[in-house]
Amino acid sequence: MAVTPITELNERARDVFRLVVESYLGTGLPVGSRTISKLATLSLSPASIRNVMQDLEELGLLAAPHTSAGRMPTESGLRLFVDGMMQAAEPSVEERRAIEAGIAEGGPIEEALSAATAALSGLSACAGIVMVPKREPVLRQFGFVPLNERQALAVLVGQDGSIENRVVDLPPGVTPIMLNEAANFMSARFGGLTLAQAGEALQRELERERHALQGAARELVERGIAIWSQDADERPVLIVRGQAHLLDDGTAADLERVRQLLEQLEGKQEISRLLESALAGSATKIFIGSENKLFSLSGSSVIAAPYRGGDGRVVGVVGVIGPTRLNYARVIPMVDFTAQTLSRLMR
Repeated sequence: MAVTPITELNERARDVFRLVVESYLGTGLPVGSRTISKLATLSLSPASIRNVMQDLEELGLLAAPHTSAGRMPTESGLRLFVDGMMQAAEPSVEERRAIEAGIAEGGPIEEALSAATAALSGLSACAGIVMVPKREPVLRQFGFVPLNERQALAVLVGQDGSIENRVVDLPPGVTPIMLNEAANFMSARFGGLTLAQAGEALQRELERERHALQGAARELVERGIAIWSQDADERPVLIVRGQAHLLDDGTAADLERVRQLLEQLEGKQEISRLLESALAGSATKIFIGSENKLFSLSGSSVIAAPYRGGDGRVVGVVGVIGPTRLNYARVIPMVDFTAQTLSRLMR
C-alpha cells in the first residue's frame, strides 16, 4: 500500500495522528478518542477526534483492532510518522558512554562488536545485531586436537591472535601422529597466507610432498583447508545479543509473534542477507513489518546503520530488531551513534 503523503493531511489530522502514534509507541495499546482528548492541546471533543481518527483509518494510516474501540497505527502509518513527523532525540551522555565503554575495552574486533551490540540491545530494549566485517585472516598456525576416533577439533590461529575452532570428520586410519604431521605441514606451508591463498596452494603443495605425507594425512590436510574455506564463504558473521529483551510485559498477549521472531533470529544467514542491503548506502535504513518478507509474520522492525573501515569503505552493519511499536525517535539516533563509534574504532 502506498503511503499517504504528509501534505494530504490538514493540521488537525496531523496533530491527532501524531498523538495516536506517540501514545501507541509508548504503551503498545490501541488509543481511544478520550485518551487523545486528554493528551491534546486541541480544543476538540472526543466525538470530533473520533471523526478525525475515522478519516485516518480510511486513509490506511490507522486501524481498529476488533478487540478494542481504540486505534493503532498501521505499518503505512508508522512509515509516514518515521519519515515525515518524528522528532529524533539524540542519545544522552549516559547512553553515549555506555555504548563507547564496551568498544573502548580493546581486544579482538569481534569482542568490541559484541560489546557494542550488547550495549545497544540493553539501551534500546531490542535485540542488538551487528554484521562482522568480511575479512581474510592471515594464517599463523594450524592444529588438530582428537575428540574421538572419528572426529577432531581443527584449530586455526591467525596472525592477529584470533583463534577459531571447527569440528572435522577424520578419514579412516588417522592416528595422533598423522594429526601432528598434518598440522605441522599446514603451519609450515600456509603460515602467512590467507585462506584463499592457502586453498590455491593446497594441491600444488600436496603433489610436491606426496611422498612426505601418507594418504590419510593428505586427506586430513585437504579436509582441514576445505572446512575453513567453506566457513569463510559463509561469512559475514552475524552477532545477535539481547533476544530476552523481546520477551517484555507487552508480549504476553502476542507470544506467537515473539516465537516467530525468535525463530527468525536463529536464521542468521537470512538476516545477514537483509542487512547487506544496508551496506550499499551511507544512511540508516528502517524496515517496518512486512516491508521486508523475512519479518512479515512476526511484524517486527529493523533499524540498521552501516559502519566504515580505515579506508572509509562500508565494512559492516549494526542495528536492532524489535517490535514495530519501538521508540523510533530514541532508537534511530542511538543506532546512528553506535555506527559512528564503530567507524572510529576501525580507523
